Amino acid sequence: MIDIDSQSGFCFGVTRAIQRAEEELQNGELYCLGDIVHNGEEVSRLANLGLITIDHDQLRSLHNAKVLLRAHGEPPATYQLCKQNGIQLFDASCPVVLGLQKRIRAAFSAHPGAQIVIFGKPGHAEVVGLVGQTDGTAIVIERPEQIDAIDFQRDIFLFSQTTKSTDEFNQLVENIRFRLDELHAHVQFEYHNTICKNVANRVENLRKFAVEHDIVIFVGGLKSSNAKVLFGHCREVNIGTLFVSMIEELTPEWFERLRQLAGKPLSECNIGICGATSTPQWLMEQVAQRIENEC
Repeated sequence: MIDIDSQSGFCFGVTRAIQRAEEELQNGELYCLGDIVHNGEEVSRLANLGLITIDHDQLRSLHNAKVLLRAHGEPPATYQLCKQNGIQLFDASCPVVLGLQKRIRAAFSAHPGAQIVIFGKPGHAEVVGLVGQTDGTAIVIERPEQIDAIDFQRDIFLFSQTTKSTDEFNQLVENIRFRLDELHAHVQFEYHNTICKNVANRVENLRKFAVEHDIVIFVGGLKSSNAKVLFGHCREVNIGTLFVSMIEELTPEWFERLRQLAGKPLSECNIGICGATSTPQWLMEQVAQRIENEC
């Protein structure tokens, strides 16, 4: 039996951005600032429809064009540049990310002497937009143990990238508290769990999904941080979990590995297929069909 997880696939923000791109492409040429989603197969599909992906360097030389801003959000400097270059913007930034940007900007403005700390991946598109709300002064911490980057003699306001792990965020909070107590530091420490609830709930759901199947095929983009995190959770509870990024990976050699992992004919296996918030439904369905044909 092959079962596709009903709760996997694009989150609301990504779905909204892709729908916006498809709509605007019907009206002519459209550029997208960065990969619209961290999934190479979906990026290729939209490129075939005419979407032109550019980076920030290319944006600087672009004038009087139409540009889509993806769900990850952008720093204020991007909006200023587009205005200067006469660019028509189609802002598909996720409302959750925009709300987080607003909260960070408000904290930065209200507490000029404090440190804004962002729990996130340095250089990630969303994090770049968040740091931009603080004129580039925010401290970015990727792992809970990296607290030495913080000055414990100054007030601390902690936020999180929307797709980070809730458990790791909570561990970071505890680490900061412990250090403050250890130093007897009398500073203000505020923390805000700004992880998207849709993303946070997927961890529990996916772990449950993974243990209910003999074999799990996790479909995700190689560039997706969310895919790496969620794949790790599936693998933690089911060692029979494999990562697939494209249908071309399902070679005869891959199927032989899958049979060895299963330890029995695939037709007798309960196979689960799931994915990240950046994984298109059509790709999971293609993987399921390919496996079904092999069985």
